[in-house]
Amino acid sequence: MKTSADSWVIRPALDADADGMRALLNEIIRVGGTTAITNELSVDEIREWFILGDTVVSCFVAGDMDEMILGFQSLSTYGSLPTGWVDIATFASRSRQQSGVGTALFAHTRKAAAQRGFTTINASIRVVNEGGLAYYSRMGFETYLVEDGDAQAQGRAFNRVHKRFEFPQSA
Repeated sequence: MKTSADSWVIRPALDADADGMRALLNEIIRVGGTTAITNELSVDEIREWFILGDTVVSCFVAGDMDEMILGFQSLSTYGSLPTGWVDIATFASRSRQQSGVGTALFAHTRKAAAQRGFTTINASIRVVNEGGLAYYSRMGFETYLVEDGDAQAQGRAFNRVHKRFEFPQSA
């Protein structure tokens, strides 16, 4: 567990965190513009997608001393990534962006990916998500693909930037 001077803690997500994670993510979805997830998720979907599902590798939450979820970050093997790659998803309370929560979460996530033998972390970010693009660049991710019009549910199309964080290869 890591506690910051700002009184929040980073720890692995628990089943009991699902409702708080749902509330945070659904607020982000309602505001729109940053996530490609277009429909609000249920508690069961949060558990499946981010905590307990077969494709989940790890998930960390940032919580305050009152157990309120300030952000979360997960790794999963969802989709068709190359061997050794893992996907990352990061969600932070709008009030906690640029507070250091994302940086603290990534320190734990990066360590979890390395311990499990992954060589590359993939981030797919909507091109209009300037904060997300800046965040992943600060974490050391580099752009490798810009994709036009990723078809989504409800007939929406999102342009995405794909960034990767590669672990140094040992000699």
